[in-house]
Amino acid sequence: MSSAIPGDLKYGETDEWVRVDGDEATIGISDYAQNELGDVVYLDLPWDDAGSRTIKAGDHIGDIESVKATSPLFSPVSGLILKVNESLRDQPESVNSEPYGKGWLLVIRLSDPSELDKLMDAAAYEAFIQTRKQ
Repeated sequence: MSSAIPGDLKYGETDEWVRVDGDEATIGISDYAQNELGDVVYLDLPWDDAGSRTIKAGDHIGDIESVKATSPLFSPVSGLILKVNESLRDQPESVNSEPYGKGWLLVIRLSDPSELDKLMDAAAYEAFIQTRKQ
């Protein structure tokens, strides 16, 4: 398993990751995804929706713009948005430098923890990436 794919996270097919802490889930994009995108220059996230917007797994939650392209972001799980990473407004490059740390996107309160069972573990995600590289 690659050191760039933390083993304590779950991964979706659209390259978002989920870190679970109790009933809260932090969502970000994988190191693989940020590397494919190149230098991130802007994020459009649900900045004003914390505490008021419920999202479903698969919902469009924003866009990430890099020097190469703009790509949609999707939520791998359902729940109420609790926090959006405000520091990304001024430092979107944190997604590149620390995709599993300061570059997280949002935190939600899980409404259906069983959805986590549909996501990939690190080994499955690494295999998934390898099939895309071929």
